[in-house]
Amino acid sequence: MFEINENTDFEKGQVILINKPLLWTSFDIVKKIRTLIERKLGYRKIKVGHSGTLDPLAEGLIIICTGKATKEISKFQAMEKEYIATMALGKTTPSFDLETRIDNEYKIDHITKDFFKQTIKNFIGIISQVPPLFSAKKFNGNRAYNLAREGKKFELKSNRIEIKEIEIIKYNLPVVILRIVCSKGTYVRALARDIGFSLKSGAHIIGLKRTSIGNYKLSDAITIEEFGKKLKIL
Repeated sequence: MFEINENTDFEKGQVILINKPLLWTSFDIVKKIRTLIERKLGYRKIKVGHSGTLDPLAEGLIIICTGKATKEISKFQAMEKEYIATMALGKTTPSFDLETRIDNEYKIDHITKDFFKQTIKNFIGIISQVPPLFSAKKFNGNRAYNLAREGKKFELKSNRIEIKEIEIIKYNLPVVILRIVCSKGTYVRALARDIGFSLKSGAHIIGLKRTSIGNYKLSDAITIEEFGKKLKIL
């Protein structure tokens, strides 16, 4: 749990575990933390950064670094991540989550639990993954999600990623809840897309929570409101 006392030095560098709420962007979190710290300390400007983007429709752990600790961001980015993903089978959306409307529907009556188990085993290990068009990836200098929202046609290059674990937490078609441990650069939404395709159906994410980054756990994170209260300015 992050503690603040008279010796806390945000310029020297602090690592803060934040529980990101739904609909906030990672940049929203950074901006809010920076504003709170500057108001508390009276600084005109302090460096604040995050260790890995979470989609607005995802929640959970995000690591915020301040001051000189921002030099450590790449270290956190390289750590493996754990997610709890809620996936709906039989329907797809362009964004592979709930940001966009359903564009296609598919049969799921041929999908058995055994078929599902065998299918997800094929994704364990080092695989090639094409990022979602609705992502922060850049294409010709532009954010992919901006181009996608404008309806422009383009393709993103595939990346090599590693899926270390996939565990079924709940199986109740059309909804399946999975625990996923993966490497840097993994898009869980894209994994859902590919699993749906391999099942000869479709799939999209309807809930996503990041529960750990390396040894840092969501259970040790605080909310933005709690951080503000610790600074005694909310």
